[in-house]
Amino acid sequence: MDELNKGILRQLQDGRKSYKIIAEELDVTENTVRSRVRRMEETGVLEISGHVDVDKVEDLQLIMIGIRTSSMDYIAKGEEISNLPGVVSVAVVTGRFDLIVTVELAGDKQMLDFLKNELSSVESIEAIETFVIYKGFNLKAPYLQ
Repeated sequence: MDELNKGILRQLQDGRKSYKIIAEELDVTENTVRSRVRRMEETGVLEISGHVDVDKVEDLQLIMIGIRTSSMDYIAKGEEISNLPGVVSVAVVTGRFDLIVTVELAGDKQMLDFLKNELSSVESIEAIETFVIYKGFNLKAPYLQ
């Protein structure tokens, strides 16, 4: 990750900024920006997508769930949970939990339904603690619903 790639990533904070404007601000050609972005996408460094402010979308809520598991294969458990409907992200963490899961809920898909119908299908979960996010700051999520 060189300085030009870092500069492009900073410019892409405004996801609607054109490659032409980014090129002008970084004093490179538009083709250079285009090829660098494509390479970062191909290697998995960058994914360009739209995110919403959860506070401003009616009937949309984020929750976080701390999970302790009896399995020491945190990576496999994280991948399994990341494939559940509504899961925005899963992180392997240190501390009293092994995984922190962010889940997007909407309308008829409430927290109890997610826990009972989705998360309960994952084996080796010892304990969970839920955190309902009432107000987020700089908290954006993909619109999965």
